[in-house]
Amino acid sequence: MVLNSIEKLLEKYDNGETTLKEEQHLKEYFTQDEVAPHLESYKMMFQYFNNTKQELYTKDVPLKPRKSYIYQWISVAAVAVLMLGIMVPKVLGGETYNSVADLPDEEREVYLKTQKALSMLSSNFNDAASSVNTLSLVSTSFNKGAEKASHVSEFGKTTNRLVKKKKTSKNKN
Repeated sequence: MVLNSIEKLLEKYDNGETTLKEEQHLKEYFTQDEVAPHLESYKMMFQYFNNTKQELYTKDVPLKPRKSYIYQWISVAAVAVLMLGIMVPKVLGGETYNSVADLPDEEREVYLKTQKALSMLSSNFNDAASSVNTLSLVSTSFNKGAEKASHVSEFGKTTNRLVKKKKTSKNKN
């Protein structure tokens, strides 16, 4: 009678349906010296649970996380770069020009070449960005197609199962 109730409790335990009281009853049974031979594996499992419950973690766990000051230093460096960028031209002086037309010929030529190179870089970058957008649209369409193909495959499996059931029922008749 006791063995039968233990087997029922073990079945519930395996399915994760036992209460704490039922689990305590199982622990008490498996801590005994004599256990049914076909339940020996459960005895070892419950002994393991009892042993691990008695183990202690002795290593100290630090409660304060270490502070990282890297973000503070990055912000300090960024402010320094901005200040240098603003102050160096004013301190060193130099001529200031209001428009491109006021620049000397050589500087104007360099300015126009730089503007042309940046314009070309921008157009190439925009072309590449549109190509990436096209690829993402193709990828999305491909994924949708693959998903629909899996639905068709699943439909085919279900149909095959139905056909096999009909064939087996006809063969039995």
